[in-house]
Amino acid sequence: MRNKRFFIVLAGALLFGLLAAVSVSRYLSSAQAYTKNLNGVVVAKVAVPLGTKIIAEQLAVVQFPAESTPDGAFQAVDKLVGRVAVVNIAPREPITEARLAPEGTAGGLSAVIPEGYRAMTVKVDDVVGISGFIMPGTLVDVVVVIVPNDNGVQAQDPISKIVLQNIKVLANGQNIDKPESAREANSVKAVTLLVTPEQAEKLALATSEGKLQLVMRNSIDQGDEQTQGINKRGLLGGDHAQPVPDPGSLKSEQPAAKPVNRQHRAEPKPVAASPAPAPPRAQVEMIEGAKKRNVDFP
Repeated sequence: MRNKRFFIVLAGALLFGLLAAVSVSRYLSSAQAYTKNLNGVVVAKVAVPLGTKIIAEQLAVVQFPAESTPDGAFQAVDKLVGRVAVVNIAPREPITEARLAPEGTAGGLSAVIPEGYRAMTVKVDDVVGISGFIMPGTLVDVVVVIVPNDNGVQAQDPISKIVLQNIKVLANGQNIDKPESAREANSVKAVTLLVTPEQAEKLALATSEGKLQLVMRNSIDQGDEQTQGINKRGLLGGDHAQPVPDPGSLKSEQPAAKPVNRQHRAEPKPVAASPAPAPPRAQVEMIEGAKKRNVDFP
């Protein structure tokens, strides 16, 4: 009886040992297969600011699954040293070719200027610069108030007109990166705008001949609004009340403006002329004793 129990216990131990050996073998095989399916990807060890040259101390190599490796990722640190970031790169974020300027690009503001564009700086004050709330990356329209010349004779009626639309702000002052809190105003004396060569010509003329005003727009509003401009006569013509949209809403989400019904004052109806009063009739005063009365004379 004791030998039978011993053999049962021994068989159970052998069975459990065999199952454990098979499980460990399968785990090691799957781990080995998973390791073979990993790729080394270079990520940022610390935050890499916009427009700065990357150094080796800012980088690290981590393992990514092959199917999850980002397009344009790098596997070696030495291929990234000296490249310039055109966007802010957060820690532990993979560095890809799309986040970098072309090889040989110098650091700083020039690294974030796309091909075919120019950076142009204009002077601003608290009013023109929208109280310092214009940050790098903000989209603005440029309005100029100018006195036009008519046949060589300077007119006396100035005109306000939007001359540039959807212009990106590259820098405010010497800052090419957004502050930690975009709600904090930063008083600066100049802003740098991203423009095409043709827009640079318009901006230079507007700066020298008139007074500039920057108008902030929604960062996702890419619409093109064609306006006629306004002079003093049109300004004094007044404006219609518009519904106030919700903060940050798109134009398609805003309530439609109701047409203004101008109620004309009703003209007074002509009053029928009353007949002319009859001429007074002649009267004769008659005295009868102590009484006196008037009698109409026929």
